[in-house]
Amino acid sequence: MKSQTIETRASAGRILSTSIFRPCGRKLLAKGHLLNVDDVRLLESEGLAHVSVTELEDGEIGEDDAVLQAAREMSCGSMEIRMAAGGRANLIVTENSCAVVDDEVLRQINCVSSVVIATVPNFSFARAGSRVATVKSAPFAIPRAHLEAVIDMLRDRGPILQARPIRNPSIAVLYCDPVHGDRARALFEPIMRQRLDHFGLAPSFAVASVEDERQVARNLEHLLRTKPSITLIASTTAPAGPDDVIGRAMAQIGCHIERFLAPVEPGSLFLLGYKDEIPVISAPGCFRSAKRNVVDLVLPPMLARYRVSSTEVGCLGHGGLLA
Repeated sequence: MKSQTIETRASAGRILSTSIFRPCGRKLLAKGHLLNVDDVRLLESEGLAHVSVTELEDGEIGEDDAVLQAAREMSCGSMEIRMAAGGRANLIVTENSCAVVDDEVLRQINCVSSVVIATVPNFSFARAGSRVATVKSAPFAIPRAHLEAVIDMLRDRGPILQARPIRNPSIAVLYCDPVHGDRARALFEPIMRQRLDHFGLAPSFAVASVEDERQVARNLEHLLRTKPSITLIASTTAPAGPDDVIGRAMAQIGCHIERFLAPVEPGSLFLLGYKDEIPVISAPGCFRSAKRNVVDLVLPPMLARYRVSSTEVGCLGHGGLLA
């Protein structure tokens, strides 16, 4: 960047290198603002004959153009880009969504670039109108080669931030107890409703069952015929593994067991299976309390019909100590 002080009347098309304030202290124009003809008239009306400006040199790109291009390449889904002062682009979700973030590429960009990106955590639930990311440039301008390196990285891997909309999800719940299913329902239903209310939802279908392999399998099949977005199994006993009653019942109806154990506390005894594309979750202790646990971490992507893998569950360990 080339900085200089020039006559105000010749400043259109230049970038302010310092903020300009009225005598009362109110900001008139911010540093980094690209001056236009109307700005020149305003400055002259305020009695400013000279202004300090910067000018792009060969091989440079202005901060606003840089962050706008990066924001367009890094994102997809139900969001829009809103420019802000100081070389910043904010990404705002346009409907209730789950933010899915490629942590690895995000880290690479932030380690080497003149453009930095901050996002909400992976799998965050984002309400319509909330900000899920911001892209910031070095002041005034950056080398065009730096931006091109970022764009190439993003194009190689695809968007690193997805806003996956949560549209009309349905939740099926199976309450289980070794003696009487209604006991589990009485214990867990108020907490279940409280947990789902955070997402503006309520259970769509619910069944109580004795914790017996055949009965659990039969009731799961009944719930899965409704094609829910997700099926939650709230049992009063903790599983010893996929070979326990709940796991055997899931396997009996053809569920693929994706994962047992999550690096999250509370919620380490987490069992995840899929019947076709419908996730089935058993996390017994997680329905005894409304405190945040592993279920709260995986509900947003599953409500957005994103298939959470075993590897992604394994990645929850960083930040997985919730209480």
